[in-house]
Amino acid sequence: MDFTNKNVVITGGSTGIGLATAKAFISAGANVWITGRSADNLQKAIVEINSPRLKTVVSDTSNLAGIAVLEKVVAESGNKLDVLFLNAGIAVFAPIEQATEADFDAQFNTNVKGYYFTLQKLLPHLTEGSSVILTSSTVATAANLGASIYSATKGAINKIAQIAANELAERKIRVNIVSPGPVATPGLEKALSPEAKEYMASATALQRLGNPDEIAKTVLFLASDAASFITGTELLVDGGYINYALK
Repeated sequence: MDFTNKNVVITGGSTGIGLATAKAFISAGANVWITGRSADNLQKAIVEINSPRLKTVVSDTSNLAGIAVLEKVVAESGNKLDVLFLNAGIAVFAPIEQATEADFDAQFNTNVKGYYFTLQKLLPHLTEGSSVILTSSTVATAANLGASIYSATKGAINKIAQIAANELAERKIRVNIVSPGPVATPGLEKALSPEAKEYMASATALQRLGNPDEIAKTVLFLASDAASFITGTELLVDGGYINYALK
């Protein structure tokens, strides 16, 4: 897929799925901005990708001040955006009886408020016919123990995306959702024990965890002209996780 001279913003682009997607867009010729909370992680991404077409923005998109930083960078660049990939997210797993207000607020602020207002603030900078993609998760459909708050944030994302697809259709902006299953990312490493990761792999039809590069390829497809008649759709990239019956 060719994204030569296309302008792409990826939130949460310094590690995991975001970083893999940034690499893929750069390889396809795009100019890419990635955001992250950690300047150190962004610097590591710069070294790893090693391209003058990559720009980084220290921006905590869980709050409006952080989103304003990103919007200012985009506005001052003088470029319109062809692709917006809303990907920044966090997960904290706990049963309902043990979940804290801090866990609730952190996940909703990052995973829902951040997506919603980043989209809102960057709408004036999107070209007609551009593509918006939101990272959701199979947990929006599944009912995994200990994932009540995280699952709720992903369910909210799906509904926001579906409505945005209708509201932005007049500008020919397509809005779609990519929902990974269990993927081997640094976030998964932190959130789950080795035993839990092994179980997650066994819960997929393909009997393995996904690779961030596999999600990145899906994002590029949804952003490309090959997906020009796809909007308001959730695309599962889960190795058969949702439909697999454990034996």
